Amino acid sequence: MWNFNGKVKPSFAIEPKDGEESVWDYPRPPSIQRDSRTVLIILNGNRICETRKALKVMETASPPSFYIPRSDIDLSYLKINQEVTFCEWKGMANYYGDSSDSELKSICWYYPNPKSYFTSIKDHLAFYPARVDCFINNEKVNAQKGGFYGGWVTKEIIGPFKGDDQTLGW
Repeated sequence: MWNFNGKVKPSFAIEPKDGEESVWDYPRPPSIQRDSRTVLIILNGNRICETRKALKVMETASPPSFYIPRSDIDLSYLKINQEVTFCEWKGMANYYGDSSDSELKSICWYYPNPKSYFTSIKDHLAFYPARVDCFINNEKVNAQKGGFYGGWVTKEIIGPFKGDDQTLGW
């Protein structure tokens, strides 16, 4: 079993070039930084969010997730569903589904009462780029592989990533 912690890169990590970020340089536990690039979220052709106030959460082996201030999201397109999960770092997560989807499949999550180190993500939602269209500065975001993950893959993020083929052991 692998035990990566962001301090030592595995031999299979791709070395970043200028302007690139390796997910193997991200820490564990995760870190948070403000990101002033324009983040756009489109759901079923509707622009439900455009902000320059996202928080970028970075954790070893995964592309970053972007947390959007609730106040910058048109919540009329979302409806709380029953899904609940637990993150060892952030705490209990709740989910929203697409309000037009009768099954209310989760499209984003949030932490109503995050653990102390992560209080800055309170009142923020993170979207799955596999389930909605996400853009950073007009670049379409690719989804991290694996249905559970919500990482945002852009041209500057390099891996390999948790969720890719052959990563079940780590």
